[in-house]
Amino acid sequence: MGKAVGPCPADHGIRPLSEDGPSPARRAAQAVDALRHGWPIRLIGGPTLLPIETAIAGQSTAQHLLISHARAATLKLANQREAAAPESPVLIHGAERFDIDDARAAADPALDLAYPMKGPFRADPLDWHEGAVAALELARIAGILPAFMVDPEEGGEAQPFALEDLAALADPHRLAIVTRARLPVEALKNCEIVAFRSADDLREHVALIVGERSADRVPLVRLHSECLTGDVLGSLKCDCGPQLDGALAQMAAETEQDGWGVLLYLRQEGRGIGLVNKLRAYRLQDQGHDTVDANQRLGLPDEARDFGTAARMLDLLGVGEVRLLTNNPRKVDALTERGVTVTERVAHRRGENPENVRYLATKRDRSGHLLP
Repeated sequence: MGKAVGPCPADHGIRPLSEDGPSPARRAAQAVDALRHGWPIRLIGGPTLLPIETAIAGQSTAQHLLISHARAATLKLANQREAAAPESPVLIHGAERFDIDDARAAADPALDLAYPMKGPFRADPLDWHEGAVAALELARIAGILPAFMVDPEEGGEAQPFALEDLAALADPHRLAIVTRARLPVEALKNCEIVAFRSADDLREHVALIVGERSADRVPLVRLHSECLTGDVLGSLKCDCGPQLDGALAQMAAETEQDGWGVLLYLRQEGRGIGLVNKLRAYRLQDQGHDTVDANQRLGLPDEARDFGTAARMLDLLGVGEVRLLTNNPRKVDALTERGVTVTERVAHRRGENPENVRYLATKRDRSGHLLP
């Protein structure tokens, strides 16, 4: 039996790192990779955290779990924290040590119907809050459930990370153009595709330049986040596929008036929560939750996309002014805050169908999207 984990002692602060060790961005990337593989990570000066979803250490047990506030509220552990952000961290204590099956039942809302009775649990003080926030964010980037066993037995060797690592990983200035080529598409043959990559990020973003660049014309620009189900499989649950096709068609029409366009295709599936978690949200939607509530029940933000990446892509392309094709005011604000001049917001048509009426209503009523 290992020791029960309480709040970390006062000396659990951030400690200096060796100057010849990995850079913060590289260390964060290694932590994300560890989470995908089911290996533990360790907050420098704090606890070891084993990802519950991917853990390969089948014999692990722990007295504490780290989960999101929204998940804790579902388990009736809000503890006067109803005003907290849904994805903020909560440390929960079990009456007995959690094994991996217990931990997964407590962490995954998809298992609620199969395991309706859990506990008894209590929420304990969390005096390494910033480190816990960073850990949940690393889990989101890894595309896994934001839930950990804390200081588990038999967890294996842990990958260290520090608070500053996350900011370094998210630095858009690490993004660079790696290649470009002519790419005729159905909407218009005169197109060029430009690929972008960051050294410590597996996601590769692309821009499609539609038509001939003109210094005299502000381009029509669309920020389109990857949607495998909508863009490729033709899902009717969202409007992503029709919006992608519609954006290319509008840009092609611009070329008839000597204009041009730029489509930024951002690898931010599911508004930044990843493909698997998006499909988990779909399952919760089938149980009656809307898009926002489904994300929050998973302990994930309803909006986690990084539009700083889009601004950096435009900067690398030499595009400082845009006519932004969007119904989402947040995109206008995000680009403006990052130094891109948005001369016009161009309304984008929605691909409405009987299957996505509620989804579109949620975007309008809860996410602030404007009617076209």
